[in-house]
Amino acid sequence: MRKKLLAVATVGLLAAATMTACDDSNKSGDTSGGSDSGTGSGQARVGIILPDTESSTRWKNDDPKYLKAAFDSQHIPVEIKNALGDKANFVKIATDMLNSGVKVLMIANLDSDTGKEVLDKAKQKKIPTIDYDRLTLNGGADYYVSFDNVKVGTLQATGLINCLRDKNAVNPIVAEVNGSPTDNNATLFKKGYDDLLNPLYDKASFTKGPDQSVPDWNNDEGGRIFAQMLSQQPKIAGVLAANDGLAGAVIKVLQSKGMAGRVPVTGQDATVPGLQAVLAGEQCMTVYKPLRPEAERAADLAIALYKGERPTVKDQIKDPESGAYVPFALLEPQPITADSVKVVVNDKFVSKKDLCTGRYAALCVQYGIV
Repeated sequence: MRKKLLAVATVGLLAAATMTACDDSNKSGDTSGGSDSGTGSGQARVGIILPDTESSTRWKNDDPKYLKAAFDSQHIPVEIKNALGDKANFVKIATDMLNSGVKVLMIANLDSDTGKEVLDKAKQKKIPTIDYDRLTLNGGADYYVSFDNVKVGTLQATGLINCLRDKNAVNPIVAEVNGSPTDNNATLFKKGYDDLLNPLYDKASFTKGPDQSVPDWNNDEGGRIFAQMLSQQPKIAGVLAANDGLAGAVIKVLQSKGMAGRVPVTGQDATVPGLQAVLAGEQCMTVYKPLRPEAERAADLAIALYKGERPTVKDQIKDPESGAYVPFALLEPQPITADSVKVVVNDKFVSKKDLCTGRYAALCVQYGIV
């Protein structure tokens, strides 16, 4: 039995907020199939479907750019569309692609149910598939390309523990603001950070505070959930936020209470706002997942499949639902604190121009970002 286990936010308390996220998150006025780039329909090509533009800036700004560049460099036609958070639209885009000449389909699913529906349609047409960044549970994709997502969570927990110890926190109350319950990556992140945090709760070194998942990674919903957590438990001393978007939502709540910078908050994705918050001391750390290598690795597999080849990868991952093993192209994440933000800039993942604006210019100088 864990010592000093505090009450977890109840389902009933948050039901109204959760329903709002499920109904309204990630919607867009574009109902024609989402944002797209690359080749149009009707010709042999690789089809790629990305999930949304709201949960992380990567899906709007980074992945489309890196993926298109990787295919263009090999002169392979590609069509990239974004489902804009709409599950029915995700399936529609896939159906249209599968019926109009794609030879390979790559998806970053919105959830495993619709992801499986799409992968099943591809199997019926004998079109090879790649799960990009997110594993579709029970989906049976031919390949999976992603980071070591349990390690992402481990890095987050390590960062939070270090930040709390740097503040000489005594038995701090830790809240967990988790990612979407329908995203297997969020499950893996949580496994990684709970593997480190749970023993500390058991030893009463830390106290477990509210622990809540955020539907669809919706940042507005994450802010509402954390505001309720803080109302229930005003002495929260650290927050394990599952990505930079949720971290930003948490920090806004903390700012409104005059607590920003005093309460360490984690993140991941190394977004510009996340890195700025790290430099400002409002966010403890983020996790850098170099998206260009991820996109290039996925493109290499897709191009080989497009050419009728059957590429090999050295790792595999067990699907926890089907029990099947999926060939896994594995990439390594990196922890980022204020002292190492320059690594992300040096890699050209973000630009100094975008990062070092306004009040952050002096911080960039302080931390050696030149």
